[in-house]
Order: sequence, then structure tokens, then C-alpha cells
Amino acid sequence: MSPEKSHPEQPTVEHQINIELGEQEAQGIYSNLVIISHSMAEFVLDFTRVLPGLPRARVHARILMTPQHAKLFWIALGENIRKYEQQYGEIRVEAQPTASLGFRIH
Repeated sequence: MSPEKSHPEQPTVEHQINIELGEQEAQGIYSNLVIISHSMAEFVLDFTRVLPGLPRARVHARILMTPQHAKLFWIALGENIRKYEQQYGEIRVEAQPTASLGFRIH
């Protein structure tokens, strides 16, 4: 029996992805409230906006992702917030929001 030959590690091949942005999607959707729910298999993010004086809000976008993608999203968002604050200064968030609007952690 001959000894096993060691194989040098294969270089990582990066694939380029062309991402298309449609005209409607390029306009963006403003959101000041997100409702996040999850099951064992997925995270659901419902983006809406609450306007003063209106008793109800409509979901404008629903994003579903796996727990792994949700965590990668969280990491990427944190990295981008860090870069933003390095360039523009700390983002201040009121400890107790006075208005009933905004993203909240429950």
C-alpha cells in the first residue's frame, strides 16, 4: 500500500453575482416599524410604517429568511452600523422613546 499523497488546499474561487435592481425597488420603501417573529425554521420580518394620527399600519414588505441568514444579516448590519458611526459619529437612540413610533426590542 502506498502512503497517501497530501493535496495542497484548493484556492477559494469567488463567484461574481450580478444583482439587478428594478425601477420600483430602486425607489425603496420607508419603514419605521418592523415586527419580527420566528419559528425553528425561519425568521419573518414584517416592515411597516406608522404615521401619527392613523390607528392602523399596513405591512409594506415581508422578508423571510433562515435562522442562519438572519444571523448573517445581523452581523452584516452591525458591521455597517460600526462603519457608519466611524464616519458620521454615534447614532443616538433614546432609552425610553417618547413617541409610540420606532423600532423596539421586546
